[in-house]
Amino acid sequence: MPELPEVEALRVFLGDHLVGREIAHVLPLSVNVLKTYDPPPAALDGATVTSVDRHGKFLDIGAGELHLVTHLARAGWLQWRETFPAKPPGPGKGPLAFRAVLTGGDGFDLTEMGSKKRLAVYLVRDPMDVPGIARLGPDPLAPDFDREAFAALLGGESRQIKGALRDQSLIAGIGNAYSDEILHVAKMSPFKRTSALGDDDIDHLYAAMRTTLEDAVARSSGGAAGRLKAEKRGGMRVHGRAGEACPVCGDTILEVSFSDSALQYCPTCQTGGKPLADRRTSRFLK
Repeated sequence: MPELPEVEALRVFLGDHLVGREIAHVLPLSVNVLKTYDPPPAALDGATVTSVDRHGKFLDIGAGELHLVTHLARAGWLQWRETFPAKPPGPGKGPLAFRAVLTGGDGFDLTEMGSKKRLAVYLVRDPMDVPGIARLGPDPLAPDFDREAFAALLGGESRQIKGALRDQSLIAGIGNAYSDEILHVAKMSPFKRTSALGDDDIDHLYAAMRTTLEDAVARSSGGAAGRLKAEKRGGMRVHGRAGEACPVCGDTILEVSFSDSALQYCPTCQTGGKPLADRRTSRFLK
């Protein structure tokens, strides 16, 4: 799933390629990809793009008083195209979900692989009309999101830190991959309770969150949209690397599987050398 660093890189890329350009038309192609009906997609015909913003994992393309907002979900992606075929595609054909064409003939496609279709597009007059945006917590890279603000958020929680980091209503933009990476840098068990965090733990966790996300954004900065997935995978230290050697200590990276996801961690760096139990069959290591 694209997370904050990849969506931020897409924001910069689209800002360079869209702002000041005129939209010829947009075309929803996947069943139910468009979650709103008023205003209609045709309202964007002839509109000039004025801004590209990010809200957590949401992209927000402003065109006058309208906002074309998208959430790429787990298997969605944005592909920039210099040209398009003369014949428009039929709806429901393959992974293509949405197309935006500029008057210059270029533009972008939104695609989604797999059978579960969760990619979402909204056309609204105010981004806060998108329910997922209205529920977002603060952005972890915002200038005013300092250590004290982070501590105040966690102070009201009593749950596993992995889940807290992934909760979009608590902190916007962090998902399964970067929460693994942040906890590895912080040398913290993903199942540690937020209520058990001391001042030093919060210091280390906040620093790990900022540096991990800032480094990932810097790696992706200036890259073409098509290369961002590979950049993300290449920058992971533990996520998606079960069975490989930890780049810090050399221990074998382990995995805990869930019904629809998995986490990866280093026992030596994060859990005192002890493997974490599978939550489906055993108690957690606190």
